[in-house]
Amino acid sequence: MADKMPLKNDIDPLLYYKSKEDILEYRKKPVQFKLRWLQAQMEFFHEAMPEKAKKLRDRLRAEGI
Repeated sequence: MADKMPLKNDIDPLLYYKSKEDILEYRKKPVQFKLRWLQAQMEFFHEAMPEKAKKLRDRLRAEGI
């Protein structure tokens, strides 16, 4: 559904350094590709997360926060 929406360059901000053409090309990609890309991004940031932050996250989860 969102793929069908027009991209209004004057109103909608572009994401980071992406050009309008890059965004339109990404919108054409299948959902499975987008999900795999998102998973790869999440795995990368998880690996890049400092050990201290992981311990804090685990402690907060254990406390139910």
